[in-house]
Amino acid sequence: MQAMPTMSGGYPPATTAAAGDTAAAFDGHNSGVSWGAVFAGAATAAALSFVLLILGFGLGLSAVSPWSYSDAPVARSTILWITFMELASAGIGGYIAGRLRVKWASVHTDEVYFRDTAHGLLAWAVATLLMAALMAGATKSAIGGAVNAAAAAGGAATAAAVPMAAAATSDRGGSGSAYFTDMLMRSDSAAPETDNGAARAEVGRIFATDLRAGALAPDDRQYLAGMVAKRTGMSQPDAERRVDDVYARLSKATADAKAAAKNYADQARKAAAASALWMFVALLIGAFVASICATLGGRRRDSAILVHRA
Repeated sequence: MQAMPTMSGGYPPATTAAAGDTAAAFDGHNSGVSWGAVFAGAATAAALSFVLLILGFGLGLSAVSPWSYSDAPVARSTILWITFMELASAGIGGYIAGRLRVKWASVHTDEVYFRDTAHGLLAWAVATLLMAALMAGATKSAIGGAVNAAAAAGGAATAAAVPMAAAATSDRGGSGSAYFTDMLMRSDSAAPETDNGAARAEVGRIFATDLRAGALAPDDRQYLAGMVAKRTGMSQPDAERRVDDVYARLSKATADAKAAAKNYADQARKAAAASALWMFVALLIGAFVASICATLGGRRRDSAILVHRA
């Protein structure tokens, strides 16, 4: 028996209505989408994505941290692994969807090619939505975490306007937050000092208020100098110079903290944009590969010979 010729693209020619009126009528009233094949391909792709993701964790490629997107080898390895994971899962899922789809006996070759491509794309879309739903927390950590951190860093920059001085009202243990208040109130006298918590808290509130205003008010400067002179026995001019020196050092520490927080927020924003861009590229590649592999599965399906036994 002479073999059936094939058309371009690898698909066998469509059956004419005269040769298969029953098949033509059946195909004409059937849906163009085989949802069973789509969901089968999507489930396969999602499962393979999960397995490869776990393997990536095991291999140490889980550093999807937004802070690491630089020229570091780990960042490049992570990007490559995410791309491979998307290619493998989308390719297998698309091939399964195309291979399991019901064969049309009377549909034109170009239409068969389009439907196979659409089935692969649908399988990729369902798998992507399924993974996004099942791993919403991981997705937020990988992409949205940087955005949240940037917002937190911005808040830290604002809070840095009243750094150690603001905490001086509640920190009496010398842990470092009341350092500038201690610097201001320390005495050179060998006699033991009486810890006046109320005075230290008042100094902290004055410093915090003036830091927000951006300058040390003259009356606050005079008042603080009087407190220092009374506590340490210094002359009023010397006490004023100490107040100026301590406030200048506190202002510099505050400015440095604000600059560091803003730089941290800017790095987090750039890292979030970079991670989102690479994931976008990987997903687009996955959609393309799923569509192509679905057509390969469709060609293999249409070239199969059905054997009828009596």
